Amino acid sequence: MADVEELSAHLGVAAACQELGVPRSSWYRSRRSQPNDKAKTRPKPKRALTQDERTQMRDILNSERFVNSAPRTVFAALLDQGKYHCSYRTMYRILNEHKEVKERRNQLRHPTYSKPELLATGPNQLWSWDITKLRGPAKWTYYYLYTILDVYSRYVVGWMIADHESATLAKTLIEETCTKQGIQRDQLTLHADRGSAMRSKAVALLLADLGVTKTHSRPYCSNDNPYSESQFKTLKYRPDYPDRFGSLQDARAWARAFFAWYNQEHYHTGIALLTPETVHYGRAEAVIAKRQQVLQAAYDAHPERFVKGPPRPPALPKEVWINKPSA
Repeated sequence: MADVEELSAHLGVAAACQELGVPRSSWYRSRRSQPNDKAKTRPKPKRALTQDERTQMRDILNSERFVNSAPRTVFAALLDQGKYHCSYRTMYRILNEHKEVKERRNQLRHPTYSKPELLATGPNQLWSWDITKLRGPAKWTYYYLYTILDVYSRYVVGWMIADHESATLAKTLIEETCTKQGIQRDQLTLHADRGSAMRSKAVALLLADLGVTKTHSRPYCSNDNPYSESQFKTLKYRPDYPDRFGSLQDARAWARAFFAWYNQEHYHTGIALLTPETVHYGRAEAVIAKRQQVLQAAYDAHPERFVKGPPRPPALPKEVWINKPSA
């Protein structure tokens, strides 16, 4: 390639490559791969700000007055004061040198919320409660369904429908439900999301008086309250769930029938295809034993139909978690 370099000075690149039988693309490629000794550092323009001027401009941008402002805003404010230091594009370049383009102020430190890890090994150890909206007869009208669910048995231990959301109503429902279920001090944990009623002072004081531990989901994390969310989905996907309720009495009548079905007739996949009422009131073992007798009789009559041996009914989980810790 050195021969091409020498000859091209007299004949030109195209003629030199043709004379020596070298493809021009190969010659140009070899030139690009060689270090460019002629490359020079770009000279600093005479009109550029001095280092002292740049330091002064950075101090202005980071001052208490302008630390929350964009360079364009600083530029305009200084002009209104009859001052001009540099263009706002130069301001951006000065900030970029110190990696201060995004944020120059001290940022708000959001509190760190720990993931709730809650365990239930039997009924009335862990409850989950929430509030959902039911559409009323006219647009923008709603009724509010308060539901308290036992996490272990999935039994709805308490519910209420009102025309507004209120901490006082929530307090009344929780107190009546604890009395009805015979909750003792230090027996129960009540879990909820971070709604205003859930975090209200009235509810907090009630739970302290009752000796009930309260926990909350992390902000914007519906997975921390999965059992209430799942129960609401079951409710709103029922075939007879109406698009709108005609009145408060209509909503309460529908909910009364729904919760009777849910507690007493709904075979829940999460609790061994038992009904919540069966698990909540300690009848699960008897029902499972009876199912085992039926399955054993079927196996004895036709063992060839059960290729994996004698069948067994689903077993009731021994524990239920909200956010089970990783091993």
